[in-house]
Amino acid sequence: MDFTDSGIIGQSTSLADVFRTLRKVAPTDSTVLVTGESGTGKELLVRALHRLSPRRDNAFVPINCGAIPRELLESELFGHEKGAFTHAIRMRPGRFEMAEGGTVFLDEIGEMDLPLQVKILRVLQEREIERVGGLGAKKVDVRVVAATNRNLEEEVAAGRFREDLYYRLNVIPLHLPALRERGEDVILLTEYFLRRFCAKKKRTVLSINPEVRRILEAYPWPGNVRELENLAERLSVLCDGGSICTEDLPNKILSAAGNVVDLPTYAPQGPAPRAGFAWPTVADLRERNFGLKEFMDTAEEKLLLEALSLAQGVKNQAAEILGIKRTTLIEKLKKRNME
Repeated sequence: MDFTDSGIIGQSTSLADVFRTLRKVAPTDSTVLVTGESGTGKELLVRALHRLSPRRDNAFVPINCGAIPRELLESELFGHEKGAFTHAIRMRPGRFEMAEGGTVFLDEIGEMDLPLQVKILRVLQEREIERVGGLGAKKVDVRVVAATNRNLEEEVAAGRFREDLYYRLNVIPLHLPALRERGEDVILLTEYFLRRFCAKKKRTVLSINPEVRRILEAYPWPGNVRELENLAERLSVLCDGGSICTEDLPNKILSAAGNVVDLPTYAPQGPAPRAGFAWPTVADLRERNFGLKEFMDTAEEKLLLEALSLAQGVKNQAAEILGIKRTTLIEKLKKRNME
């Protein structure tokens, strides 16, 4: 159901694709760029990458490039020599030196200024750093993993991010899907967080009313998993009954979900299997006067329509039924003018 080494709970197809790539890249030293909206769990994924790597016994050193004042970030990353600037009363090693033999995690690298991006590029190319106020380079043995919620290709086009650094970072891209693209993971996560918070508060685990399930699945979750976790904690404190009802949900969620009556009810098990299934044959193609491509296109279109019907038009649920990513489903629908 979940990739236990990551701490990320989920069983959606889009998440499974991420886990498969993670398992392949973890034993290597390749640079990884993790993208995804805020609150999707990028740091959890990077920590799992470190734990599964040969560097697991050495340091994992995160640094949030957007949380440290720009004038101090270079010193934080590379360290400084005594007297390099005002208040530099002693030599101080930076995060790259602290991570020797381990992993440096550059979170929100899209926030980094262009001059400092040049120095990060040098680290990736030469595997060496230079302290602020230093006179020589120092070799470092670290794996660099970066993450951002920005579209770096757009940042490159706008001149805010170096193209050469982008390609150095984007050796292995890992994209964490937004919660709204993860189908039934919404309910899976809600139940997980409720169990955790109710246990902390020593109260019986809250159940979820069927109407509430439909609302939670329909809500777009702009804050992703972080927003869902906060909601679960709030409900574990404020919900008086043993089951969460619509009245317990914030107005923001109720307003965004719309009329409960109009929301689809998703049945993940799908239709009952039919007996006597037979694979199509060349005779079937000849009978219908189809070429292979035309036959495959027709079959795919029929499956797309059936999945959309089963999911009552909800694309992320239709994608789950078909075992493909939501973005792949949308591309296929656009190609056939079926949107």
